[in-house]
Amino acid sequence: MEKFPRPSDPLCKDLFEVSLPFLEGRAQELKIEGLSRSFFQETIVPIGVYLNLFHQRNTPYLICLTGGQGSGKTTLSNFIQLFLEKACGRISVGFSIDDLYKTKEDRYRLAKNIHPLCKVRGVPGTHDIHMGLKTLGSLFTATPSTLTPIPAFSKPLDERKPKSTWQVFEGKPDYIFFDAWFGGAKPLSEKNWKPPINALELKEDPDGVWSKWSNRELAGEYQVLFDQFDLLITIKVPSMEHIFESRWLQEQTLTKTLIDPELQKKIMTREEVDRFVMHYERLTRYVQEKIPDFADIVIERDERFNYCFSKVP
Repeated sequence: MEKFPRPSDPLCKDLFEVSLPFLEGRAQELKIEGLSRSFFQETIVPIGVYLNLFHQRNTPYLICLTGGQGSGKTTLSNFIQLFLEKACGRISVGFSIDDLYKTKEDRYRLAKNIHPLCKVRGVPGTHDIHMGLKTLGSLFTATPSTLTPIPAFSKPLDERKPKSTWQVFEGKPDYIFFDAWFGGAKPLSEKNWKPPINALELKEDPDGVWSKWSNRELAGEYQVLFDQFDLLITIKVPSMEHIFESRWLQEQTLTKTLIDPELQKKIMTREEVDRFVMHYERLTRYVQEKIPDFADIVIERDERFNYCFSKVP
């Protein structure tokens, strides 16, 4: 594996100067405030240069970015892809495990047959992993003329977008970026299963029926998908409380980007966001504590949204 570059390396310094205008331009397009030059210089550019060093091969590299809700996975993926395209001439495509959510109808069926909490999207068991594997398979084996529809999900509507509106990727990319808040996670042993860890579990899943079901789902096709990762990058935030705050900031950002007044009405309140994150808390704590041990790259983010590497190849 290639040696991970430092921001002070001549190539990184040169490409930073070249890429800064279009990276800052993308930040303005996405209405992301507070991103410093150092974020691009010390995080985005070194990762992009590192990926560009990977030898050319027939199969695209599958890069997973993992971390708790609101940690910055999608933002990181967006800027790395832009850097690879504009500064390195490399082709990439990206999507999220969030784009693989099962339809509302499917989740409500699970809620009826398994547990009422299954209707809430997010935890293992609420994704159509078969659809994800099919999408990856098309990209892996693509010819220059292959057309691959990329799944898409509307969070405000809590429903999969019509297939006619999906992005269609033509050809074979050099990289596939896949962000997943629990990407790479392994199922937990049920021998010493922890009792309810928050108010939501205590009230609505005191016997662990739902949480154990989700854990068993994680042991299935999710592992088939995760085993295909070529590189696992994780973002570690200071605490679970910080994840609650980050997810709230994410919801507030939606209010700036959504134009449709009907979709604006779907924006969650602070109380709704806190309840929503509680669905993920059990697995999120595992993601924070365990995944850095086996991830290839670990990026730590502090309360002020400063990023730094704590583990590189």
